Amino acid sequence: MKVLVVDDEKLIRDVIKEYLMLEGYTIKEADNGALALDLVKEEDFDIIIMDIMMPKMDGYSSYREIKKIKDIPCILLSARAEEYDKLIGFDLGIDDYVTKPFSPKELVARIKAITKRKETKEDVYIIDGIKIDNIAHDVYIDGKKIYLTPKEYDLLKYFIDNKNVALTRESLLSNIWGFDFYGDDRTIDTHVKTLRKHLGKYKDYIVTVRAIGYKFVYEDKEKE
Repeated sequence: MKVLVVDDEKLIRDVIKEYLMLEGYTIKEADNGALALDLVKEEDFDIIIMDIMMPKMDGYSSYREIKKIKDIPCILLSARAEEYDKLIGFDLGIDDYVTKPFSPKELVARIKAITKRKETKEDVYIIDGIKIDNIAHDVYIDGKKIYLTPKEYDLLKYFIDNKNVALTRESLLSNIWGFDFYGDDRTIDTHVKTLRKHLGKYKDYIVTVRAIGYKFVYEDKEKE
């Protein structure tokens, strides 16, 4: 995994680099948006971590130009938490927006979630008798179509994208409901309960992980 870290503050770059290297990622650095654009023209990256306020070229302008030549996932960093700033980023097509100061461990988790979603290109997912048509947003149980709310669908899809990974309630709230959602653990528990009902005999694939959250447990027999 190759990551481009763009920030004019060397300390922040060093912290991000340290944590990403522990995960085995290859890191390239840039201290401004113009240099980031030049690097993208020369090399391919799996994801970009980009500060907004930088000299020579800000993060918005840099990513706008990058999008014209390559489709690379991007997480924007900013000391500004205003909704307007976030909307600008999402309108540009970024994948996530992280407000400074941030937890390096949380940033790594968000990177993993984004890259995992990008790697998942199938139009149809089949887990035993569960079938998800990712284009039509339809779900079938043993060939029979079931009807999920948008959030239930997103939750099921996220579980399957992260199967066999223990997911905290906080991460589920952040990734399904959004980082500014002011709900609590009961929101997750209620949706998991109804989702399990929809899954019928496959409900036990969603396992409660004590003191953490939930995990979708499935072993692909074809890979054994």
